[in-house]
Amino acid sequence: MRTGFAAKRFAQMALVWGLVSALSFFIVYFAPGDPLYVYMTPGATGHKMTEAEMARLRESMRLNGSALRQYGAWLKRTLRGDLGLSLQNRQPVLPQIAERLPRTAALMGASLLLSLALAVPLGLIAGTRKHGKADHVISALSYLGISTPSFWLGIMLIILFAMKLRLLPAAGFRTIGVRSFGDVARHTALPAAVLSLNNIAVFVRYIRAGTIAQLEEEYVQTALSKGLSRRRVLYGHVLKNCLLPVVAIVGSRFGTLVTGSFIIETVFSWPGLGMLGMSAINNRDYPMIMGITMISCTLLLLGNFAADVLYRRLDPRIRLEEGR
Repeated sequence: MRTGFAAKRFAQMALVWGLVSALSFFIVYFAPGDPLYVYMTPGATGHKMTEAEMARLRESMRLNGSALRQYGAWLKRTLRGDLGLSLQNRQPVLPQIAERLPRTAALMGASLLLSLALAVPLGLIAGTRKHGKADHVISALSYLGISTPSFWLGIMLIILFAMKLRLLPAAGFRTIGVRSFGDVARHTALPAAVLSLNNIAVFVRYIRAGTIAQLEEEYVQTALSKGLSRRRVLYGHVLKNCLLPVVAIVGSRFGTLVTGSFIIETVFSWPGLGMLGMSAINNRDYPMIMGITMISCTLLLLGNFAADVLYRRLDPRIRLEEGR
């Protein structure tokens, strides 16, 4: 059964990856403009490239041929780990992505940990105090978190904590010349807080609903009647069952973290995939755009797969149903 589950999931992942690659490639291919526009206009030297020079440059950058031919050639190179050369600096795309990826991963990890650390207690409080004042306040804050634009919140936090209070740095990954965990943590605080806001709001809603549903189950009443404290029942049994849906939701939120990082990294000048992607979009660097798109797609698929595997291990009912 485990082999069948893994084979089925990998087949689905391969299909999704292929569809995303084709859709992304043809959207980029048929987008208005020419990726060689920057070479067509006279630069600082005043030299404008001739048609023959443009043809040779297009050939060297593998931009000639039909759309299907270019897609097939690009797909073969990508499957071999060759994402091509950046049109901006003529350097390989993959090493540039590999250099930025750990910083984006660190930001996403900090955001996810912060989201769970705040959402779990808030969701439990709201669920155990159904329709109480605490529930109303937490629910209102969660709706506010879902509806607040991240870029606006980022700018407001920069104005408050960096410019007014001068407690935290406004931008960057670390202070020049300083190499300490504390300095990196201070730079991470604001972007991680903004990136986690939407996740906190979503997780709180799921944990609240799960807590309310679990408290109405017979096993809770049975445990209380046997003399177990409410705290022990809540944290020993109810919380475990409430977190099962959250595990699945965390996998699906990987996409939000990746796409959200583009905006947040731009606002806070965080040197990760987001800033690299925005620079590629502004400069029509199609190989870099495609490389970041496929790396992000791969991370999303792997995140969902990891969440599915963890969910199966935590919930014995799934394994029991598959064994029938």
